[in-house]
Amino acid sequence: MKANDSATLTGSIAVPAAETTASGGDGAGRDARRGGGDTKGIALAALGVAAFSLTFPATVWGLEGLGPWTVTSARVALSALLAGVALALARVPVPARRHWPGLAVVAGGCVLGFPLLTTLALQTSSTAHAAVVVGLLPMTTAVYAVLRTGSRPSPAFWAAAVAGAAVVVAFTLRESGGALSTGDLFLFAALLVCAAGYGEGGRLAREMPGWHVISWALVLCLPLSVVGTAVAVSAEPVRLTAHAVAGLLWLAVGSQFLGLVVWYRGLARAGVARASQLQLAQPLLTLVWAVVLLGEDLSPAAPLTALAVLVCIAVTQRARG
Repeated sequence: MKANDSATLTGSIAVPAAETTASGGDGAGRDARRGGGDTKGIALAALGVAAFSLTFPATVWGLEGLGPWTVTSARVALSALLAGVALALARVPVPARRHWPGLAVVAGGCVLGFPLLTTLALQTSSTAHAAVVVGLLPMTTAVYAVLRTGSRPSPAFWAAAVAGAAVVVAFTLRESGGALSTGDLFLFAALLVCAAGYGEGGRLAREMPGWHVISWALVLCLPLSVVGTAVAVSAEPVRLTAHAVAGLLWLAVGSQFLGLVVWYRGLARAGVARASQLQLAQPLLTLVWAVVLLGEDLSPAAPLTALAVLVCIAVTQRARG
């Protein structure tokens, strides 16, 4: 994947997906010239993917005792506090004025939009179903990057992109009985807003380290998330079960902060093109967690669709580069 085209923030980003993102800085180039750091870089990136793959199961756990608005706002508030402390300890300067519009898109798409929409979707959709649909995120991010930059990829790129989208739509229609459910609409909306956030994050990561991008986006959301948490807690039922607390803490600390730190560091050491391929395993890992942690029964179509999407994504990446 090209450094300015995709970014994994999700859990949330997520990306993770999501979560597929660009590494910031020139660490990848330095390490490539030195010929070192690849093994450690791959290991760090793999830790990031493992963290992101747990995002949906952790969200389901959080929803056992907390409302969707509480889960979303509280995870952002906690991770934003961690990001603020990290920026302060590293004495990172405030971004230039020209960077803030892009940071606002990252914040709206990856920090707020994707977590909220996927959390709402997981109230009615299974983790396995959501993992398959959101597995399309690297492809939607690549399409956004193409449209944003005005480049003209090969017909093979568009054929693979359309095929991947068709496979996911067919899967959702089959699983939903012939019509898109409310959860599916939330998931498709999450793909769109997160793709925009990833695209802008990748663009910004050419000018600043990647973890600075997501950290400033988190800090930008801190005031709103604190107020949102207070309002949500007063409006939604709160039952602090072990699962609810563990799920919320993982979302805030593991998926949306520490996972991103090791992910960005792994991309910088091993190189974006090599390390980011690990992201293709994320939907399949999430399917495993859905069975192991949540006891979900997978339909035969779920892993087959995830594999088909993986192939389509691989084709789009090869066709672009």
